[in-house]
Amino acid sequence: MDLVAFRPGERKDDVTHAYLAVHDGSEGVLYVGRAQEKTPVFRTEKRRNPVTGATYPWLVRTTALVNHFYVYALDDDFGPFFIKFCTYFPYNAKVCLNGNEWAKRQAAKAGVAFEPLDNGFASCAEPARLQRLCDRLDAPKIDRFVRKWLARLPHPFSAADRRAGYRYDISVLQAEFSLTQVLDRPLAGRVFFEEVIRENLDIGRPDRISLVFDRRIARRGPFATPGRFRTRVFTDGVTPSLHVEYKSSRVKQYHKEGAALRTETTINDARDFGIGKRLHNLPALRKVGFSANRRLLDVQRISHDPTRSPSPSSSPASEPPPCASGTLAPTPCCRPSWCSGCSPTASPAATSALTSRRSSASPLMPSRPAGSPTTCAGCASTA
Repeated sequence: MDLVAFRPGERKDDVTHAYLAVHDGSEGVLYVGRAQEKTPVFRTEKRRNPVTGATYPWLVRTTALVNHFYVYALDDDFGPFFIKFCTYFPYNAKVCLNGNEWAKRQAAKAGVAFEPLDNGFASCAEPARLQRLCDRLDAPKIDRFVRKWLARLPHPFSAADRRAGYRYDISVLQAEFSLTQVLDRPLAGRVFFEEVIRENLDIGRPDRISLVFDRRIARRGPFATPGRFRTRVFTDGVTPSLHVEYKSSRVKQYHKEGAALRTETTINDARDFGIGKRLHNLPALRKVGFSANRRLLDVQRISHDPTRSPSPSSSPASEPPPCASGTLAPTPCCRPSWCSGCSPTASPAATSALTSRRSSASPLMPSRPAGSPTTCAGCASTA
């Protein structure tokens, strides 16, 4: 087994891709990497009793630069992954896995034809069946996967330690959710995204962030929302990206070279959404991530929609009034994601009208065709 000493600044993914390129694809460990990293640890300090003068050790929480061992491996169900073990007390470990890789392998085993992207699917012969396969990824499957490899790999807790009750529990340290929209005409994609950036330089304002993350933002008082409310545009080489943040979470949007617009939501603290870190709350965390991706696109639709009259304020108070069901009322173009009336349970006539409207309009810049009704039958039924 190769033991690779990672150099400062070296991308671990590049090393792993080199090993994957020559691997036969069977389940097993690719290599082990070693790196010195700063991490939270417990240490002892010498303290002195002020009365007797005797010294004694005292536990303190601090940080230290210690060795970490990365075990890069390939799993039959989850594909490439790694587990990182800290060599200093309390011997923390980190597991990094990719749900897209799991979905691709499940689709291949089920015989579902698809065209893969780096982190998703470009097309699929059976989208509904693929969605059902994706919905099967849950906390018990992840737990079984982690326990399976902890039983195989050497780690700081010996068999005697585990029998005494010292073992790893699983929590959500970081979760990333993405939405990839494939463009029909990719040549104009870069030009379009640069216009998106210009139109949404104010998306980091508190009133916009409250729409993207569906959270109440308090600017003053003892319970003011922490964090910096700003929009940042980064340029990595020649590829621009749009960044907004809420507490410890980030939304990043960029145009991938080729034919895709990608929106990524990274949640670094699940407590920001009142969910907690325990693994069994994964479905609720998944809902938060997908909602943030789609709400960012909804906010962009507001600024690009020619049917909406310009307003000097983009605060939630200027949005349409709620329906009787509690969701937002339909706008002139009647967006399905804004009103429960535009759901699959709406009347067939409304559903067909929405379907034809979606196919004729740009997915990011929808407009209301001339002569179409301002509300659909589904919206009217819930009002």
